[in-house]
Amino acid sequence: MSTDSATDAAGRQVDLAITGMTCASCANRIQRKLNKVEGVTASVNYATEKASVTYDASVSTDLLLATVESAGYGASLPSQPVDAPERPGASLRTRMLVSAMLSVPVIAMAMVPPLQVDGWQWLSLVLATPVVLWGALPFHRAAWTNLRHGATTMDTLISMGTLAAFGWSLYALVLGSAGEIGMTHSFDLVVDLGRRRDGADNIYLEAATGVTTFLLVGRWLEERAKGRAGAALRALLDLGARDVAVLRDGAETRVPIDRLAAGDVFVVRPGEKVATDGVVVEGTSAIDASLLTGESVPVEVGVGDDVTGATINAGGRLVVRASRVGAETQLAQMARLVEQAQTGKAAAQRLADRISGIFVPAVIVLAVATFLGWVVLADDVTAAFTAAVAVLIIACPCALGLATPVALMVGTGRGAQLGILIKGPEVLEQTRAVDVVLLDKTGTVTTGRMELRDVLVAPGEDATQVLASAAALEDASEHPIARAVVAGAAERGLATTTERVTDFASLSGLGVRGRVAGTDVVVGRPGLLRDEGLSLSVALEDAVSSAREQGGTVVAIGWGGAMRGALVVADAVKDTSAEAVALLRDLGLRPVLLTGDDAVVAARVAREVGIAEDDVIAGVLPADKADVVRRLQGEGRVVAMVGDGVNDAAALAQADLGLAMGTGTDAAIEAGDLTLVRGDLRVAADAIRLSRRTLAVIRGNLMWAFGYNVAGLPLAAAGLLNPMLAGAAMALSSLFVVGNSLRLRGFQPRG
Repeated sequence: MSTDSATDAAGRQVDLAITGMTCASCANRIQRKLNKVEGVTASVNYATEKASVTYDASVSTDLLLATVESAGYGASLPSQPVDAPERPGASLRTRMLVSAMLSVPVIAMAMVPPLQVDGWQWLSLVLATPVVLWGALPFHRAAWTNLRHGATTMDTLISMGTLAAFGWSLYALVLGSAGEIGMTHSFDLVVDLGRRRDGADNIYLEAATGVTTFLLVGRWLEERAKGRAGAALRALLDLGARDVAVLRDGAETRVPIDRLAAGDVFVVRPGEKVATDGVVVEGTSAIDASLLTGESVPVEVGVGDDVTGATINAGGRLVVRASRVGAETQLAQMARLVEQAQTGKAAAQRLADRISGIFVPAVIVLAVATFLGWVVLADDVTAAFTAAVAVLIIACPCALGLATPVALMVGTGRGAQLGILIKGPEVLEQTRAVDVVLLDKTGTVTTGRMELRDVLVAPGEDATQVLASAAALEDASEHPIARAVVAGAAERGLATTTERVTDFASLSGLGVRGRVAGTDVVVGRPGLLRDEGLSLSVALEDAVSSAREQGGTVVAIGWGGAMRGALVVADAVKDTSAEAVALLRDLGLRPVLLTGDDAVVAARVAREVGIAEDDVIAGVLPADKADVVRRLQGEGRVVAMVGDGVNDAAALAQADLGLAMGTGTDAAIEAGDLTLVRGDLRVAADAIRLSRRTLAVIRGNLMWAFGYNVAGLPLAAAGLLNPMLAGAAMALSSLFVVGNSLRLRGFQPRG
């Protein structure tokens, strides 16, 4: 997009790629800056690192880029060629691993007196220097950027705390008595109130390195979660065909999909994907659209029928005229739905980021006031500096940095054992407030596979013979319903190869015909058999009507002038779905069945699993699923969505909490917040329980971390805590946070 073309009409929209954000407060700052520009409405998503901006003709994209840069961050237009940046996750991982290797011996020597050999403090300095200056560089850089623009974040406190601990240690080693060979740290946690200590014999390198390493671990975990944000769109677009056989002058020419134009005629062979949206001009077949629409029953198509790109031709050869290509296809439109839902979702700010707006400046002011107070009242610069450093060290958020990542690591580790994958800490906050859970039918509540449910026979007919004859004939067909009949016969011990089939013919869209053991047999839609002159008894007709009312698909079979029976196939409900619905209700949730199938099929499934008739939404198109979520959210509901198909991806992204079945498509999995690996709906209830428990532990950790700061800061400011004791208290608070988080290992599923 050029600047000129971007400003030639009102109401233009652009997605800016943002760089340099380190926390949710950065996204808020950029959003506020952009929204202050007249004619601009912006939403900045920290997770996807994008700013979705709507602007009028009086605003240029150059102004938008300059506004973001004036806030201290980088921005670029999506069409501008840029060098691929180094992956933040890879860079952070290197910093984290190197810092961890260097920090472990520093912490061990400081905390375990027998390890303090002669010169240990100088060895600690050598090991700690690269950790503080290089490992913590992202925090220092972010703190400096924020400082230049008059703002403070947790990065500011992290940078000041680590540099203060390192700077004081360097002072104590070079100018104090801490550098003397043979010096050891005493580990006395009792403060001698009768003697003021200047701390000149103490070093705090373990505090500087420990804080850096712990927070690098948290930042790396966060970057990993953010890196998945665009995968849902990639998974959607990967569904499309890569090339296509175009008919030109009667000959087939295979060309890349991007060379296909509207109006071109192309061929789709059995088993191939339909290259793009179009209209059938030759042939008949069954189209498997389950990946795209979620409907379990294949759709019969013929000349004049519309077909959708990325669906699969499950039957005969089709010739299709392309009607929509590229960005106009249904697949591309679904991709845009996912992107809009992700961009529109409010960025979940961690509690630490929200409080840091007040906490960080307050700590800095307190440290400065402590220093000035001691200088004025006690006329002791050394003691003043010691107390000020103690304030910064005890406020340095070591436990705060551990609060979220450690609980998340334990919670997600336990979840992985149970088949639950939690993508990041930001998804947990919604689990507590969720009150409605939308359940996709096909592949989530049901197996997603057609199965033989019943064999209906006319009076006087043998059910085994009817099924054996039908299965023998259907064994030559690749139609999904035919495969269900054959599989059902095999499960009942009937071998289709025992009946010899000759003169087989497929009647596309209607059924099949052939000779079975010397008898002419027809299997297909009841209408086909009527057209063939095969009469239907009243009793069998009543049974067929009843089966249809129950949501089954009926395939009739006949020979010798009469219909001998009918086979009922349907998408089977999973054995665990009814129990799962009950478990979800126990969590205070209202289960709602959402499906693209018709109302009769949906009502049957709802009855089987215990969902109320009023809580069934049937006949929903892919785009409408996200609309259903938005409608419920507009009514004040907090919505969870459980799904597995591409058609669920937009709804999963739009929902406050998306739970994707791991047995489903990549697009659904990547759009969801939680992934249920086992494909068992009961795991959805366990996932919500585990998420709520993990969130409770995180909040408990954060409350302890801030509570420890609130209690310790006054003592440090009063000179009752020297920096060493402050560092020890900080280490103990970290141990508490780790211990509290480890309780999640005992989580037990109910399903």
